[in-house]
Amino acid sequence: MSNWYYLMAQLPSFSIEQNTPLPITEKYVTELCSRFLDKKTFSIFQNLSLEPPILLIKTGSNLVDSWYTHERELRLALAQIRALKMKKKFPYTINAISPTVLQIARTATGFENPLDAEMYLAKARINFLESLRPFEEFSTDALFAYMLKLKLVDRLRKFNVNDGQNSYQKIYKTILGQSTGDNT
Repeated sequence: MSNWYYLMAQLPSFSIEQNTPLPITEKYVTELCSRFLDKKTFSIFQNLSLEPPILLIKTGSNLVDSWYTHERELRLALAQIRALKMKKKFPYTINAISPTVLQIARTATGFENPLDAEMYLAKARINFLESLRPFEEFSTDALFAYMLKLKLVDRLRKFNVNDGQNSYQKIYKTILGQSTGDNT
């Protein structure tokens, strides 16, 4: 328990709402955890991802398994709704998606601004993570939730309006150049 206290006490809090740099990096947390976690736990920790595996397999953590199931459902729901909007056939069969996940996907696809949609999705994902977070702050699942939240917020902080507009213009010009045969 004292090792868990020492590890978790070194991890600063942060918020999705702040526009300041994160107080800690994924690399630092990983290095720190390499000194405190056993091999099995560290392996799960190192493999944490915002993208669930295509085929869901048990990871050894109920929190991580729940995260991957939820994230997979959300990504499939988003893809299906986008395909329907574009009148495209959706290649996957979705067995059962929770009404909550479906509502999140519907709301996200309703935003005109992609950045607003990403912000909404990030907040929904963090809310889901918080619902999974154990009461025991000094546990593997609390650490896994912390790292997933760090990954989400770090990803979100990389979004930049100017960079996004420049990228959009570049892609748009490339598409127009290809459709007219002009490659300038």
